[in-house]
Amino acid sequence: MSRLKQQEQWSSKLGFIYATAGTAIGLGAIWKFPYVAGTSGGGAFFFLFILFTVLIGLPLLIGEFMLGRHTGKDAISTFKEMAPKSAWPVTGWIGVITCFIVLSFYSVVGGWSLLYLFHAVTGQLSGLTIDQYGQRFGEIISNPIPTLGAQLLFIILTIVVVSKGIQNGIERASKIMMPALFVLLIIIAIRSLTLDGAMEGVRFLLLPDISNINSDTVLFALGQAFFALSLGVSIMITYSSYVPKTQSLPVSAVSIGVMNVFVALLSGLIIFPGVFTFGLEPSEGPPLIFVVLPAIFEQMVFGEIFLIAFFLLFVFAALTSAFSMLEIIVATRVKKSVEKRPRVSWTVGLMIFIFGIPACLSYGAMADVTIFGRTFFDTADYLASNILMPFGALLISIFIPLKMSKTAMFDELKQGSSIGAIFFKVWYVLLKYVTPMAIIIVFLDAIGLFR
Repeated sequence: MSRLKQQEQWSSKLGFIYATAGTAIGLGAIWKFPYVAGTSGGGAFFFLFILFTVLIGLPLLIGEFMLGRHTGKDAISTFKEMAPKSAWPVTGWIGVITCFIVLSFYSVVGGWSLLYLFHAVTGQLSGLTIDQYGQRFGEIISNPIPTLGAQLLFIILTIVVVSKGIQNGIERASKIMMPALFVLLIIIAIRSLTLDGAMEGVRFLLLPDISNINSDTVLFALGQAFFALSLGVSIMITYSSYVPKTQSLPVSAVSIGVMNVFVALLSGLIIFPGVFTFGLEPSEGPPLIFVVLPAIFEQMVFGEIFLIAFFLLFVFAALTSAFSMLEIIVATRVKKSVEKRPRVSWTVGLMIFIFGIPACLSYGAMADVTIFGRTFFDTADYLASNILMPFGALLISIFIPLKMSKTAMFDELKQGSSIGAIFFKVWYVLLKYVTPMAIIIVFLDAIGLFR
């Protein structure tokens, strides 16, 4: 076995699931889901999010897993091997570019979480009113020096772990962070459900109002399904390239999908009861978790301790997603030259930090600088989540049935599992027909073709 295979594989099934769930869950479920749901119809959005996850997300996730393990290579090399001398490797490059963009603004939120952890530890988040929590959030994110410093620290933490490789870096960190995150989320959700406005928040999240569904709701739900599962950017192709043939890809994909929906549900049950209890608007946007959660903890026994623990694990969740985004870029440069990993990790990570500076300053010094009415932060988010990710997913869903025979696909999916012909046929139809058609229809509606 080569040095690459010895070092660059997951050591266990659980390690792969935790690491992959970490990239899927991360801030996509904990930070982004509540505020996107709040601005996109609540229960209607959640219903569409689950529907897209099951009918589009999971089939595509299995497909990306299959591609990566089949070739055992990074995303760009996978497309080059399966479609040599063609334009298909551009799909891999789209994934790399998207990860670069996402991590540039994602690291900003990661920096906010580090700042909030510091403020929680030093007692600066205790004894405030809900309005004061909102003011404190504005003060923290608009101060350029601390936010840039925190963003840089977040990037450095990401670089350090990725530079150590798969088993010793990403897998080891994820095995610690993910179980702890689940436990604390459940505890906080239970406490949040005892607040005075809890049931109103639960109804907002779980009772779909069809009148709230419009083209934006559908587009954002589709984008969230891709963002939450890290689809369309070839992260899962790269991660699955480290998976041994003895592991069941369908079981891994379903496990990750269920965990992702469960964490999104917990996040909603944490946030929305607090939103209605404290008289906030569900459409508050990105600040929701930084304003509502401290207010919830203020009502709890040992709230200060829970607040510190939550933001520590919030940092963990942010980092597990950041690992994957940096890894896909690093993997394309390292290939078989494992000794390059530390140098490439530092070079790429620092480039992402520099590129993300305008996003970091979007709530302060550059708040008035907009692109088509959006700040740098919102522009990067919209471009990645609502355009590049779905477009990448569309290309991948077309590529797999086009470049792999049914026999090869079935053989790959049978490795390590006992799936039957019926499962394969359903998966194949969803991937080949439902996924691309759904993406195309949503895009056409978004540009106003059906209006």
